Amino acid sequence: MTKKKKSFFSKKNNPFVIQEGKISFGKLKDPAFYSDWTEHAFLSDDKNKEVVGQTFDFKQLKIIKIILMIFFAILLAKIVWLQIFQFDHYYSLAQINRSRQEVVEANRGIFYDRHGEVLVRNKANFVLSIRLIDLPADELQRDKIIREIAQIIDDKKQNNESDLIIEEGPSFSLIKEKLSNIRYGSLESYQPVFIKDSIDHEIALKLLLESKNIPGLIVSNKIKRNYLPIKENELHSLSHILGYTGKISLFELENLEGDYLSIDYLGKSGLEKVWESELRGKNGLKSYEVDAYGRKGKLIDQKPATDGYNLQLSLDLHLQSKVEEILQAWLDYLNLKKASIIIKNPQNGEILAMVSLPAYNNNDFSSGIDYDKYQNLINNPNQPLFNRSIGGEFPAGSTIKPIFSAAALEEGVISENTSFLSTGGIRIGQWFFPDWLSGGHGRTNVRKAIADSVNTFYYYIGGGYQDFEGLGLNNLVKYSHLFGLGEKTGIDLTGEASGLVPTREWMQEVKQERWYIGNTYHFSIGQGDVSVTPLQMLNATSAIANGGTLYQPHFVTQIRDSNDKIVKDLEKEIIRQDFISDYNLEVVRQGMRQAVTHGSARRLSLLDVDVAGKTGTAQWSSQRNPHAWFSGFAPFDDPEIAFIILVEEGREGSEVSVPIAFDILNWYFSEYKN
Repeated sequence: MTKKKKSFFSKKNNPFVIQEGKISFGKLKDPAFYSDWTEHAFLSDDKNKEVVGQTFDFKQLKIIKIILMIFFAILLAKIVWLQIFQFDHYYSLAQINRSRQEVVEANRGIFYDRHGEVLVRNKANFVLSIRLIDLPADELQRDKIIREIAQIIDDKKQNNESDLIIEEGPSFSLIKEKLSNIRYGSLESYQPVFIKDSIDHEIALKLLLESKNIPGLIVSNKIKRNYLPIKENELHSLSHILGYTGKISLFELENLEGDYLSIDYLGKSGLEKVWESELRGKNGLKSYEVDAYGRKGKLIDQKPATDGYNLQLSLDLHLQSKVEEILQAWLDYLNLKKASIIIKNPQNGEILAMVSLPAYNNNDFSSGIDYDKYQNLINNPNQPLFNRSIGGEFPAGSTIKPIFSAAALEEGVISENTSFLSTGGIRIGQWFFPDWLSGGHGRTNVRKAIADSVNTFYYYIGGGYQDFEGLGLNNLVKYSHLFGLGEKTGIDLTGEASGLVPTREWMQEVKQERWYIGNTYHFSIGQGDVSVTPLQMLNATSAIANGGTLYQPHFVTQIRDSNDKIVKDLEKEIIRQDFISDYNLEVVRQGMRQAVTHGSARRLSLLDVDVAGKTGTAQWSSQRNPHAWFSGFAPFDDPEIAFIILVEEGREGSEVSVPIAFDILNWYFSEYKN
């Protein structure tokens, strides 16, 4: 008996039927017709129940499960990476996409001299920068916009569209180069990229007008420093003191603390660099909504800028100007190029004037110096960029003798009455160590030795002779350091050198030579390997003048806010004091006074003010003239100023540096102070 056909679905659809224990798709067909892919089902005869079963490989299910688990694990890891580790990055991108921030630059603080004379002004400086992300993603379209910007910068007329697309001036290459290292769409592409500064006012206005139509174009007004030369188109000795500001470098941007941007300027040298944090102030910020093209819309938020502090200097602009004028006139007369003069208050370390010639114009740097001009400066054999007042290292010559006179008195090697016979020099074996005066100076004590600069006296007290025991190398080194030689003074300028106080160890290590008695004799008169900066010698002279206190030299005396309110008074800083007795220093001062009354600086006795000083003639080359030194202070009884004069290759200190000192002191005490 044939079984009744049983359908799982409606008769209308009837996708398959069961008959005689087998499944058939569609209409019932002969079993032999079944394909290999046909699925088999079995009906159990047990208890007349029809049971449907399906064959399936459960091993395949496990593999699928593992694949799904790996997929979801990767998906979860990606979500964690984006939401946690990359949150700041993408949040920043999202914020930048809907808004832009504009820096409000703080006014940089300015410098005043001790009388309130302004030494620098802030001037408008138009700066062009480009935000890459606001330019089209398509490179051809981007280049078209860059050409348009470049033609405005190069001040070329745009006659037609073909000119705009084809012509590529120097600014096009500049912009392409600036943008070449930034990947479009990266976080860096949202930041302004510096392109050019010191843009002419007319071109800046054109760019500013076009910035409304050109996406990514930013014209900002940054501050440029305008330094005041002492003499118009002539002298620029303030450049070594004030320094200059310049565009921040990539290295500085990565290593400096603070919220610097790639389009910022900062102090590069001099007081501008040393006092950067006080001068700079704190920038403000404006936040704007932007549309899809990066164009500014509604102001969202703003934070005002805080101006930098103004700095009151100890510098006397009138004195600086006169010193430079006198020194330049003498150099021209002598046909020389290089010299240095520093004048300071010996009672507190304040620098009143510092002139290093030749000099340079720091406005060239603040405006962005061109390549040719810079090459001329750095290749100039007279080194106009070099501040020889603090960075030059020279043999001290006889200016070192007052230091070793004080040392010999302090160590009991001599008394004020000890004397030696100067007959023209001393001989050790085959070596002769001469006096500068043929035949010698006769019987000489410490005061006369200073006044007449008697070498023989210092050979005795420095290295000893026959049965007389001198200071010896160790004490020469000790007192050199006590008076500040061989170490930086700590002045608030860049480029200070340390000089050199030689030792046995240094001689062995550097020169690979033994230290001989001849080295000690040379050291005793400021020759040989000892080297000093003019500032170091001035500091040592000041310590003798004021009774034994070594002050740190400095320029900045007050910090003021933009409303001229005093924020901080900078107190004088003592490096060292009470290392020489008052009486011994008084003996040395008397010797320096005798140098003026009847010694090597007699010309200064014609002045209305009592001056004390020490000449120096420093040998440094067998082929070139020696350097001419003079150090001193005035008035003798109550010193107001101490000074140092160095004329490179000026021959004798008494012939060159003393007359320069005469002209300066005569003007200062007879004209300026009255």
